[in-house]
Amino acid sequence: MFWDKKIETLKPTELKELQLKRLKKTLNQAHNVGFYQNLLAGAGIKPASIKTLEDIRKIPFTKKQDLRSGYPFGFFAVPMKKIVRIHTTSGTTGKPTVVGYTRNDLDAWSDLIARNMTMVGITEDDVFQNMVNYGMFTGGLGFHYGAEKIGMTVIPSATGNTKRQIEMIQDFNVTTIHCTPSYAMHLSEVAEEMGAGLETLKTAIFGAEPWSESTRKTLEDRLGVTAYDSYGMSELFGPGVAFECPERDGLHIWHDSYLVEIIDPLNGEPVADGERGELVVTPLVKEAMPLLRYRTGDVTMLMEDGCLCRRGKKITRITGRSDDMLVIRGINVFPSQIEHVLLGIPEVGNQFMVYIDRINHLDEMTVDVEINREHFSGELSDLARLQKKVVKELRDALELRTTVKLVEPGSLPRFEGKAKRVIDRREGL
Repeated sequence: MFWDKKIETLKPTELKELQLKRLKKTLNQAHNVGFYQNLLAGAGIKPASIKTLEDIRKIPFTKKQDLRSGYPFGFFAVPMKKIVRIHTTSGTTGKPTVVGYTRNDLDAWSDLIARNMTMVGITEDDVFQNMVNYGMFTGGLGFHYGAEKIGMTVIPSATGNTKRQIEMIQDFNVTTIHCTPSYAMHLSEVAEEMGAGLETLKTAIFGAEPWSESTRKTLEDRLGVTAYDSYGMSELFGPGVAFECPERDGLHIWHDSYLVEIIDPLNGEPVADGERGELVVTPLVKEAMPLLRYRTGDVTMLMEDGCLCRRGKKITRITGRSDDMLVIRGINVFPSQIEHVLLGIPEVGNQFMVYIDRINHLDEMTVDVEINREHFSGELSDLARLQKKVVKELRDALELRTTVKLVEPGSLPRFEGKAKRVIDRREGL
């Protein structure tokens, strides 16, 4: 099935012509941003300098730190009166990355979501339960508006209250769900405990965190669904950048809307199709916040072989990060975020360790931090109060529940060279 068959199955020559046309328009749009004026001038590049798609390699990369440095609106290419929505994504020092959208951006984004869902056979006859965060996280509203564009019945159930989620699936005859794979596993276990049948379910869309083929099989068996992988990030609109077709062998990235490069993360040089590297993306249809050669930090590769569905080249499932970002229950977390919070609490020291475990199929994060005796009395009541304070500060900064353990000064490991502060004990993603 196709949402827009012509655009989804463009011939290579036609696709390149469209990409170049949109790239030139994006360059002109980016010239409204001070950062890009300076970046391009420093590289001796004018919009007219880009005559072929290969010329994009003349442009320096854009990094996440650049976006943070532009907080809050430094990367907006249109006046604020044209911005109709703002989302944010995680920042490493308490300040998030801000993403703005025009009306055209929201229409283009919801169109991509509709394209993804239609591709796997979801239609206006389906009932869609969206079990992800509806706050500043892009996953909730992104899928919501895409599903509504198709004409589906949408249930914005958001996260939490799992028993009620199950009741809604039963009572409203839900056919399609969207959530993180770890929450889906938890949902399936609670349903089994309740003795609740989920017979109406047919399709599940999972994203926002790594998951494997073994997890797919387990979830399909438990929930009685066909499961599809979704990829996106807020800087590129949000979810909808790439999605599996019914072949479920790699994700179709929408090349009419994104110009894709795979580079060696160490030297920035391109790698060949079929070779793993870091995904670099230039969005081609963004108005409010155009980006040029954005380094996503995600490790994947462009697949060499074509697909039976006749759509464009696919990327493989994301296999990791080229930086130190963690994905915990669908939320991006950087160790530097944790360090920033702890440095602001004088009662604790600057030595900490982070442990990531998977308990009952949900990610759990524990932070061990040393007490600073110079600012701490040692009373048990003060210890409990300090622990609550650290938990609250981390929750406010990360938007994530953590377990905090206060330990004796000098008891945590010290490192020569780069500190390894994160121990990820999850297995079988």
